[in-house]
Amino acid sequence: ENLEGPELLVYIRNQDETEFRNFIVWLEDQKIRHYKIEDRGNLRNIPSSGWPKSFEQYLQDVNCPFTVEERQESVDWLLGLAVRLEYGDNVEKYKNCPPATATEAAKPSDPLIHLDSSNPDFKAGVLGLASLLKIQRHDDYLVMLKAIRILIQERLTPEAIAKASQSKEGLPVALDKHILGFDTGDATLNEAAQILRLLHIEELRDLQTRINEAIVAVQAVIADPKTDHRLGKVGR
Repeated sequence: ENLEGPELLVYIRNQDETEFRNFIVWLEDQKIRHYKIEDRGNLRNIPSSGWPKSFEQYLQDVNCPFTVEERQESVDWLLGLAVRLEYGDNVEKYKNCPPATATEAAKPSDPLIHLDSSNPDFKAGVLGLASLLKIQRHDDYLVMLKAIRILIQERLTPEAIAKASQSKEGLPVALDKHILGFDTGDATLNEAAQILRLLHIEELRDLQTRINEAIVAVQAVIADPKTDHRLGKVGR
């Protein structure tokens, strides 16, 4: 405990390596069973420094086309082999199984809930997106990611881009019905001033709309207890 910095990273890598080796042993013991029980000793010797060599030999013995360096590919291949062997041993059991279908009552859960926010790669990716999209940083990376998702959904989807690119047709305005409030002494300048004032009012309205949208987006992030695990309950 109380590990920090490089020591913590080494500890995590060691834990991952141990879990990986145990997984390979479980596959061989329970599903693949290529070796006789008495021949599995080297593979079962998890702490051994020679385990990678034993794993390399194992891949060759089961005719795996991938090497120990191609870990993800070799694991996928071994899983496929295990499934084929499991099915071959229990054909009658599996051939009559109905295909799995999603029930209508099942509701899709928020995928953000299942993300590991402590993963360094996850943090780096979120920070990169936040910097690219000019989003304020937050100490909770899931909150930042949700803000990124809201921005993308509202501004960067094909529908949002198409809507923003649509030209707006203005309505005719009778300038004589709008009081300028001052007189420049020139009718043309008075008319130009009225137009500028109306355009300024339109800009203020658009700004207010954007402020309201920003407030709603922020409230959607900070008021969701599923996103911030530190919140004990909804509301006060």
